[in-house]
Amino acid sequence: MLPPSKTATKAVSETATETEIEAAGAPLQRLREELNGVLFGQEALIDGVLTGLLARGHLLLEGLPGLGKTELVKGLAKALGMTTKRIQFTPDLLPGDITGSPILQENAETQRREFVFQPGPLFANLVLADEINRASPKTQSALLEAMQERRVTVMGESHPLPAPFFVIATQNPIELEGTYPLPEAQLDRFLFKLDVPRAGAAVLEKIVTGREMGVEPEVSPVLSREQLTELTALARRIYLPPVVANYIARLVEATHPGCSPCTEKVKFGASPRAALGLAVAARARALLAGRLNASFEDVVAVAPAVLGHRVILDYSARLVGETSAGVVERLLKEIPFQQLDMPGLLAPA
Repeated sequence: MLPPSKTATKAVSETATETEIEAAGAPLQRLREELNGVLFGQEALIDGVLTGLLARGHLLLEGLPGLGKTELVKGLAKALGMTTKRIQFTPDLLPGDITGSPILQENAETQRREFVFQPGPLFANLVLADEINRASPKTQSALLEAMQERRVTVMGESHPLPAPFFVIATQNPIELEGTYPLPEAQLDRFLFKLDVPRAGAAVLEKIVTGREMGVEPEVSPVLSREQLTELTALARRIYLPPVVANYIARLVEATHPGCSPCTEKVKFGASPRAALGLAVAARARALLAGRLNASFEDVVAVAPAVLGHRVILDYSARLVGETSAGVVERLLKEIPFQQLDMPGLLAPA
C-alpha cells in the first residue's frame, strides 16, 4: 500500500485494515456467486453492479428486452435481504404515485379529519425503476430529491427514505415512441450507466438447459442490511493515494470543451459529482478486489460507466458517428497517470 501523504485529511487509523479487507472478501465472493447463478455469462456486468452497490450509488442499466435486467435486480434484493419495490414507469404515472401522498383520514383520538402521509413505492431499500424513460419529465423529476438527498418532500414536509437506499433503473435503447429521454440533471444522479450486452451461443445453451420460462432462480440470502451498511462504510475508508486523486481531477477536467483535442465535439463535460463518483467507485472496486488502496487501474476500469453518460456531445457529433463512450475511451489513452512534472511518469497501456 502506498504511504499516506502529509496532506491526507484522514488519520492512518481511519483507513481500512488488512483484517477488515480479508473479512469482507468471503461474503462479497458469495454474493458474486449468487448473482452469477441468476444471470449467466455476465460477470463484468455483475462486478459493475456490486461496485456501484459498495459505492452507495444509483445505477442505470441499458439493454434490450429479455436480457435479465429485472431478474438481476430481484436476485440482488433476495441475496441482500432488503425490502424491494418495483415501479413500472408509464406516461400516465404521476409523481404522487411513486413518492406517496397525504390521505384524508379520521383521527381516532380527536375524531377529527386530518391528512396522513401514505408512503409510496419509493420507500424501500432497493427500488427497481423499470423503463424509467417511459415516464413524463414531471414524474422523472420526483426522483431527483430521493436519489440525491435520500428523502422526499410532499406538501412542504420531508420524509426520510429507508437506509440503505438504492435506485436501479432500466431503459430500452431501441424503443423511442412514447419515451422521454432522461434530462442531464437526472443522469448526473446515477453513479453508473451500465450497458447490458446480449448473451453468446454458449450462454444461451446454458440458459435453455438450466432455466424454465416463468420460474425465478433460487437465491440464498448472503448479507443483511446491517452488514451491507458496514461494507459500504469500509469502501469509503479504502486509501486513495494523492497521485490517483490528481489523475481523477485531470481526467474530469479533460472532458470539458477546449481542454483536450478529444473533446472537439463535446458540448458539456463531466461535473464535480463525476469526480466524486470516480473516487468512491475506485475505492469500491479496490475493496471488491481485496486491496487496501485504490489504483490508477481502478479509475480506468470505472471511468466509462461514470463518465459516459455525463459527457454531452454537440449536434454535429452524430454526423460523424461520435459517441460519448468513444470520447472517454480516447481520454483514458491520452491523459497520463501522473503529471509531466512528477517523477516516474506512467502512461496507460
